[in-house]
Amino acid sequence: MKWKTSISKIEPNHIVTKGYRQEDLIGNVPFPSVVYLLLRGTLPSKEYGRMMDAILTSCIDHGVTPPSSIASRTVASGGVPLPTAVAAGILSIGDAHGGAIEKGAKILQEGILQMKKEGKTIETIATQLVADSNEKKRRIPGFGHRIHTADPRTKRLFSLAEELHIAQDHVALSKAIETALEKTQGKKLPINVDGAIAAIISDMGFDWRLGKAFFLLGRVAGLTAHVYEEQTQEKPMREMFSIDYDYTGPEEQDLR
Repeated sequence: MKWKTSISKIEPNHIVTKGYRQEDLIGNVPFPSVVYLLLRGTLPSKEYGRMMDAILTSCIDHGVTPPSSIASRTVASGGVPLPTAVAAGILSIGDAHGGAIEKGAKILQEGILQMKKEGKTIETIATQLVADSNEKKRRIPGFGHRIHTADPRTKRLFSLAEELHIAQDHVALSKAIETALEKTQGKKLPINVDGAIAAIISDMGFDWRLGKAFFLLGRVAGLTAHVYEEQTQEKPMREMFSIDYDYTGPEEQDLR
C-alpha cells in the first residue's frame, strides 16, 4: 500500500516541498514563512510572514520555571545527548502547559461561527461565553497570568496584528471577553500571550488544532538553549531543587 502525502516529493537529486524546490526556498524564504507554507500549502503574504515570525518569537522562552524548561534541564543533568533532553521538554507540553492556544482558538472560532449563524454581536457572544464559564466554574484559556498583570508579548502581538491589518473578529472577541471577565470577576484578567496567539492565528485562518504547534515550534529554540547551558555551565546531577515534603504513605511495618 502506498502512502499519500502533499508535503514533499523526494527523487534522486530533486526535492520539492509544497510545490517549491527546496534549494529555491533555502536562503530566499524566511523560516517562519516556510512553516506557513508547510501548514497552509502556500507562501504567506509579506504581512502574514511578519506575523508568523512575531508569533514564533513570542513563544521562544519564559525562563526556567515552566515544566518544559525544568524537564529539559533535569534530563540534561543526567548526561544524555542534547536531542534527548530537548525531547523531554517537548514531551511535557500538553493541555496545562502550552495548551491554552489550542483551547482558546477553539472557543474563539466556535464563538465567531455562532455569531455569524445567529446574527449576534461580538459583545453578546463574549457575555455568553463568560457566563457559561462562570456557571461551569471553568476558566476561559488565554486570560490571566501567574506572573504578568499585563503580558508585554500580548501588547506587541496585538499592535502588530492591527498594523498589518490581520486583526479581525477573533481578536475583537478576545478583547470583548477580557472586558466581560473584568465586569463579572471584579478584577482584570488580561489576555496573555496564549490568548493573543489564539485570536491572531484564528484571524489568519488556522485550524484551532494547530494551536500547540505554534507553541512547540517557538519553544524548541528556548529548550535547546536551556539544555546547552545546562550541559556546558552546570555539573551533572546537580541539586536543582530544594524540596521539603511530607510523607503520606502507610506507617513503617516490621517484617522481622
